[in-house]
Order: sequence, then structure tokens, then C-alpha cells
Amino acid sequence: MTFRSYMDQALDQARAAADRGEVPVGAVIVDPSGQVVAADGNRTRELNDPSAHAEMLVIRQACAALGVDRLVGYDLYVTLEPCAMCAAVIANARIGRLYYGAADAKSGGVAQGARVFSHPQTHHKPEIYDMINAQDCQALLKEFFANKRG
Repeated sequence: MTFRSYMDQALDQARAAADRGEVPVGAVIVDPSGQVVAADGNRTRELNDPSAHAEMLVIRQACAALGVDRLVGYDLYVTLEPCAMCAAVIANARIGRLYYGAADAKSGGVAQGARVFSHPQTHHKPEIYDMINAQDCQALLKEFFANKRG
């Protein structure tokens, strides 16, 4: 089986989030057959919800659409390293593989900061693949924040 990345779709969602004035983070969930089952970008401001991160939204959407509380064998693509909150939900949802783009030295919860998946209290650790399209993911974030400061 040949690897196919869905990070371009996550980047499309991140760009849409930026267009809405949200921090440009996008996420996509893919089922074991390679079908995208959920895609979204950050909506914290739009929904007045601090938990409305892209990862949280797509996990909620996928679980609701499938009528399940766990996504065993599913892949999650996200443009930025998940924070500790999102990493905990990824573990609880039993996501099979996590692919992320840019590292997040300030708020990351996977390879930075809390390192949620390395704690003995974490019941599940997905396979983790980082730095997927990292340059594009980082450039989008840098441009967004430069324009905010601008």
C-alpha cells in the first residue's frame, strides 16, 4: 500500500480558518479505506468556544457521523502540533495515526511541553509522524501573525 498524505486538505482548512480570522490550523480525519470523514479548521472565535480547535472539531464530527466514541484505525492530519487538550482527546478517541505539520514550541502537547502521550496515565498512544509539509504549515502561521501585527 502506498502512503498518501492528506496534509494538503488540512492546509486548505487552515487557510479557510485564517479567512475567518481564526488562527490557521486545519485538521482532517481519514478512515482506514482512505476516505476523508471530517475536515475543519479552528473555530474558537466564531463559536466562542476555547475547545473548538480543529482537532476537536473533526473528532467530534467523525464520531457523530459514525455513531461511535472511538476512532480506532483512523488517521488524523493536523497542520500544527496538537496542544495538551487535543492530545488527550486524540488518546481517548484511540486515533491510530497522528500526522502533524509544524511543531509548536509554545503550546504543543506531543513533542513539546506536556508530552501527553509519554505519560503513564495515557491509555493510548497513536503512531506519530511529525513535520509533514512543515514548511507550508509554518509559513501559513507566520504570515497570519505577521498580518495581525502589521
